[in-house]
Amino acid sequence: MSADLPGFRHVASGKVRDLYAPDGRDDLLLLVASDRVSAFDAVLPTPIPGKGALLTALTRWWFDRFPEVANDLAPDESIVPEAVRDRSMLVRRLRMHPVECVVRGVVTGSGYQEYRERGSISGVALPAGLRDGDRLPEPIFTPAFKAEQGDHDENISFDRTVELVGGETAEALRSASLAVFARATGIADQRGLLLADTKFEFGADPVTGGPVLADEVLTSDSSRYWDAEAYAEGRRGVSFDKQIVRDWLKANWDMSGDPPALPPEVADRTAARYRELIDRLTA
Repeated sequence: MSADLPGFRHVASGKVRDLYAPDGRDDLLLLVASDRVSAFDAVLPTPIPGKGALLTALTRWWFDRFPEVANDLAPDESIVPEAVRDRSMLVRRLRMHPVECVVRGVVTGSGYQEYRERGSISGVALPAGLRDGDRLPEPIFTPAFKAEQGDHDENISFDRTVELVGGETAEALRSASLAVFARATGIADQRGLLLADTKFEFGADPVTGGPVLADEVLTSDSSRYWDAEAYAEGRRGVSFDKQIVRDWLKANWDMSGDPPALPPEVADRTAARYRELIDRLTA
């Protein structure tokens, strides 16, 4: 699954990314995005062409939009191997908070299912009668507890977040998440995109203890982007992510055993949607 990189040792691999540490350094990590794609908690045997490079480029682009927000990028990336340069980020090693900082501007997905059952998401009470895909009166912070690999993240209340990270840190994470989401929403709106929801990860600054934005940021894998014009016409959920893959799997796999290989045209169409999002955002 992972490649041998001269000067680096492999630390861990997730479903779609690999983590390395430079030899002789304990303050840095190399985060390498692969072309692997996962859906329904399974890694598919078919890669999405260019996916790792596209999502890495998008994260870097978003980091540049928020110069006032501390992030985990290392200042000098000259040691990054050329073989993975376009799909990797050299980052500072941080103590990561055990909370996924989810912000929702729209009620949909697992959040909508929780809303239907409880009338709330992560303990945030919402108006009655919302339909799947409705915009919320204002964005809400709905954190989740990071599960071990292979398990589902668990939506948690803000009070539970306080128990996990402390009151001051929980407030800082909520404030930073909502602020970045608000700025990103405005940028997306200008490009004809609706940012429905996203999830951020933060680490602790080793000196100040303040939140440091880390990992992938506002990518197609961590966020729902919808076509704003289609949404206005009543066609909700016209997305720029791996929904094509999910739809194909639902029609061709019973969710038992190993997932089947994707037809080449499904993989190519998915890659094209990733590219279209970046083109629309960065044009």
